[in-house]
Order: sequence, then structure tokens, then C-alpha cells
Amino acid sequence: MKHTIITILILISFSVSSWGAYLLIPMDNAQKNHLKAYGLTYWTLEKNIEAWWLLNYRGGSFLLYFHKDIEKECILRGISYEVIADGQKNSIFNEISSPSVNMDAVKLEKAPKIAVYTPPYSQPWDDAVTLALTYAEIPYDKIYDREIINGELINYDWLHLHHEDFTGQYGKFYGAYGRMKWYIERQLQSEQDALSMGFNKVSQLKLAVAKDIKSYVAEGGFLFAMCSATDSFDIALAAEGVDICESMFDGDPADPDAQSKLDFSRTFAFTDFTLVKNPLEYEFSNIDVTNDRKVTDKEDFFTLFEFSAKWDPIPTMLCQNHANMIHGFMGQTTAFHAGLVKPHVLIMGENKSLGEVKYIHSEFGKGMWTFYGGHDPEDYRHYVGDEHTDLSLYPNSPGYRLILNNVLFPAAKKKKLKT
Repeated sequence: MKHTIITILILISFSVSSWGAYLLIPMDNAQKNHLKAYGLTYWTLEKNIEAWWLLNYRGGSFLLYFHKDIEKECILRGISYEVIADGQKNSIFNEISSPSVNMDAVKLEKAPKIAVYTPPYSQPWDDAVTLALTYAEIPYDKIYDREIINGELINYDWLHLHHEDFTGQYGKFYGAYGRMKWYIERQLQSEQDALSMGFNKVSQLKLAVAKDIKSYVAEGGFLFAMCSATDSFDIALAAEGVDICESMFDGDPADPDAQSKLDFSRTFAFTDFTLVKNPLEYEFSNIDVTNDRKVTDKEDFFTLFEFSAKWDPIPTMLCQNHANMIHGFMGQTTAFHAGLVKPHVLIMGENKSLGEVKYIHSEFGKGMWTFYGGHDPEDYRHYVGDEHTDLSLYPNSPGYRLILNNVLFPAAKKKKLKT
């Protein structure tokens, strides 16, 4: 009862804000902490206070109703902000609404419920998204195979996949780590988990999980994937009913005709790819560009596309940034060969000179998905056992901003501007 009263008082406190003033959270180079600005906006939505995302206005700024508690949060989190009057807000909206400028505003109404697909033994620094969510102070739940098989995805608006292997080949780590204690233990645990859920092989369990995720998107869910979760997800879907795992992974040989039996109509993003059959090679297929790259760290960049804010608000939201050229970063899946991306898929970031696609998006059924190549935007070449990235050293990371754009955009609703 006491907790309920406190909650009501907080909501009343927010409702009596000074409606004649606003907090502008700039997202251009004036912002001291871009990443925490997303968390502040999410926190505001959790309080049932609507916000506006000002697309292409000063790097994709946020506009919030002024309240001293929100201002206090800005100060505590080290976020740059400007207090503006109602007239200034109207001037900004008038500028944005002009047909002559590539800007618009979307209303953010509800904080999306977030799930991260990750095994129980993972740590918050095991992937870039959990790092970003933790640093930005955006809450999320960890779920894994059992929760998905049990139908719990319906409880979430947004799902993230990272360096997971949906093919049942344990990340193709066998050649480098197959005799390591941790690898042997995880394989045994995975096999026991699969059997406990009614599957004879881990590959069969992972395929069932991938198909459930596909259905989740079809019914209106939002999916964001990075690193090896991107290509291994599509490979698993294409290989339904085909054994692509060698004996060290599932106890029997792979189908020698597996390649010819792939069904690319089942995939989200990629087509006509060729499997890497060698179980000792740290690669799934030729979707990934990692082994073909001829570019140095200092020369590795990808360029974001510019979309029409008024006509294509979703890719515009996903590309909001204070930088157009972003430093590349590697992963088990670094980027995608451009020629293997399906024609209907929207390319949002690429290194055209290398024929690499880094950042892609599309709709499927009632939902949407986004794939982002690479492991960690601020760790160029991450190895197993490396120290995790300290995001307090990179509060303005444009590569991490793309992750947080994806987290926040399910909260958006396109709406005509009102001044």
C-alpha cells in the first residue's frame, strides 16, 4: 500500500510540471554524454511522460517536458540539456515541419519491454548491447532457449541476439578451443538442456528457437542482432531439415549434399550463400567478410545512408547520429558481402569500396528486424577473454548510438506536429 501511494505521488508530481517549458536534449557535438541521453529518455517514458524525437535536428535531439526531477536526472547522469520556453519549442517545430528541410518529429509514448537472448552464465560485458543498456541505465531481462520454447517472447516488445550460434556448431570454436574445459562443459550443458526440452540435438533446439523468433517478428516484435547471431540465424532457417553439423558437434556426419538443399526463401536477410563446411574453420559461410578484408584499422570506416525524415521515419530514426562516417569494428561476423543481401533489404550503412554492408533493416510480417555487423563498436578486434569495454571512456560513441537507436525506436509513433 505504501509503495502504491509513493508511486501515485511521483506521477502527480510529474503531472504538475511547468507545461510552458521544455528540456531540449541536444544530440549533436554539444552533448557530453550521448549514450546516457537515451537512458534518460527511456526513464522519462517509464514515468508515463511523453517525449519527442526530433529527427535530423541537431543530431537527433530529444524534447521532454520540463520538470525539476528530469532536470535533476540530467545533472546526475552528466547529460547536456537546454531549458527552452514554449515559444522556442514552437519555433523548433515550425522549422522541422517545413517541406524544405529533411527533418521531422516523432512522438515517443511507451518504454518498450526489452529482452536479451543470452545464456545464464553470460556477464553484462559479454556483448555490446548489454554493455550499452547497462551504461545507459535501460532495464532489460535475460532470456534463453527455455524461455523462448515456453512462449515467453510474447511478454517483450524488443529482442536482442548477439554472438549466438543458431546452427548448433557452438560458434565454430572447436578448432581453437575444442579441448578447453569451458568449451567441453558448455557443450555438455547444451546437450543436456536440449534433451530436457525434448530435442535430440542442440541444432534441433536452436532451429526451434530461431523459428519461434521468426514468428515473434511476424506477429509484431522488433528484433536486433549483431555479430554471429545475424548470419547463423539465417543459416539455421535455410538449413531446416538438413544436417549441416559434423560429428564433433552432434555425433554424426553432416549431409554431404547440404549446400544444395538450403532453402533461401526462409531467411530474413541473405540469399545464395555458401556454407563453410570445415569444422576447424572459424566461419559459418561466405556471408561474412572477415577473412576477405584488406583494410587497416585506421582506414576502416562505414558510411550511414541519409533517408527522408518525413517519408521514411523508421530508417531515419535508426540512423540518427552526430557522425556520418563511423569507424568500423570486427567480430566473428564483421560485415556482410553486399551481393548476398536480398534485394528487398534496406541498406543503412556500408563500405562501398570494399563491397561490405554493415547495417541493414527490413520488415517481416507485422514486425521489423535490424542486423548490425561486428562485435563491439569501441573494441576493434575483440578476442575471447579480452577485457570488456569501459563505456564511461566512450560516452559519445557513434557506433554505440546505432545500438541505442534500435532500442528506443519501438517507442515511437509517427504523428503530425502540433505547435
